[in-house]
Parts: sequence; structure tokens; C-alpha cells
Amino acid sequence: MSKASTQTRTDHRAAPLPVRRGEARYEAVDALRGLAMVWMTVFHLCFDLQHFGYLQANFYNDPFWTWQRAAIVSLFTFCAGLGQAIAVTQAQTPARFWKRWRQIAGCAMLVTAGSYFMYPQSFIYFGILHGMAAMLIVVRFFAPSGVWLWIGGGAVIALAQMAASFHAAWPAMDILNIPALNWLGFISRKPVTEDYAPLLPWIGVMLWGMAAGQWVIRTRPQWLQLRISPAAQPLVWLGRRSLSYYMVHQPVMIGMLAAAGMLAAG
Repeated sequence: MSKASTQTRTDHRAAPLPVRRGEARYEAVDALRGLAMVWMTVFHLCFDLQHFGYLQANFYNDPFWTWQRAAIVSLFTFCAGLGQAIAVTQAQTPARFWKRWRQIAGCAMLVTAGSYFMYPQSFIYFGILHGMAAMLIVVRFFAPSGVWLWIGGGAVIALAQMAASFHAAWPAMDILNIPALNWLGFISRKPVTEDYAPLLPWIGVMLWGMAAGQWVIRTRPQWLQLRISPAAQPLVWLGRRSLSYYMVHQPVMIGMLAAAGMLAAG
């Protein structure tokens, strides 16, 4: 191969993503996370309207709602994996990782307490924040796996889809349906809880998010460095405050709907 040909190939490669430390953020990733927050808010508002009797809907069995929930959780977990790929590239320190992890785990406990107050028979004991806390540790451990992240993620998702068949073949596996073990996700029936995000299949989606993030950083770093238009900056703002927003949006909406109901009742 000629020297000129080699030079041409080099010129067409994407510039490597610079290593950044501290609070470096990428607007494109934050906007994607913000979009997930908006979709989640609309979904939860509809759920709350149903709870207060303003909307007739079946959020537990109607595919219109169950598929939306699956898509929202997939987007959240994918973004989390993408964020971990960026954090590793930016040489995030263990202290910083564990600080964020403690925030997520602490908020998960608050969700459990709050949901027990509202739904004592179906409170949230392993929802999206609980799942995130567990999955982040596993995904961070497998960060150096490269292409195996794609393979492992696909295997986990496929295994979750085959769970019912395994349970039918081996009845003793029914023990995995009990609350103490169903957080693994290898179940044959969904538990009675208001939010449920087990390791299977969602850790597979997070692994794919990390794999996609590593691929983008390595081959298409300019995608992460895209500037978001002023009209979409609210999504960036929201994506950078996703945990705080997650914790306050439901209490605020529920409080407003409850107040509206009391005012309407006179």
C-alpha cells in the first residue's frame, strides 16, 4: 500500500474522543436521557390519571402501555450503559463512581418507602432504581470485555425470553418467582408490584449501551460532540438532572391531582 493511500485512510478516520475528567458532559447523551425523562413523565401522568379515576386504562395487561414501559426502561438502561462507557473513557475515579451509586441506591430505598405508603399490597421493592444500582456494578466490571458486551447482552436478553420454557420443563425453578429471588428476572410470572426492573433482561440492554458507547467513542466520537439546538436545550438540562427529577416528578404530579380532586369535591 502506498504512503499516499495510507495517509488518505488516516485522514478519514474520526478523531479520538478526548479524555476528560471532572464534570465533562456531552449534550447529545444528556438530550437522549432527557427525552426518556419526558416520555416517562407522560407515561406516569397517564398512570396517575388512571389512579385518580380520570382515565380508564389497564397499565398491567394492555400492550399499548406495557410496550411503552418496556421501551422507556430500555432507553433508560441503554443510556446508563452509554454513560458508563463515557465515564470509563474519562477515567472516572472509583470514589466518584461509588458516590453516584450511593445516591441511586439511597433514592431506590426512598422509592420503596414511598410506594409502600401508597401501595402497601404492591409496593416497589426492585424497580428501575434498584435495578440500576445492581446493574451498574456488573456492567462496570465487564467494561473491558469489548465485543463480548454485544454477545453477552444478547445472550442475557434471549435467556430472559426463554425463562417460561425453562420453568415449564423444570417445575423446581418456580422458586425463582419468590420476591427474594425474582429480582434476577428469570421468572415465569410477573410479581405484583408497581415497578419491576430485574437484572434479566435489562442488564443485557445496559451491556449493549456500554458496547454502543465504546464503539461510538472509538469510531464515531463526533456523534457525542454534536451540539444540540437551542430549542432542545431543555432536554439537555433535564438529562443532566435525571435522578433529582425522577425523585420529585411523581410526588408533584400526585399532589397536584390530589389537590385538584379535593377542590372539585368542594
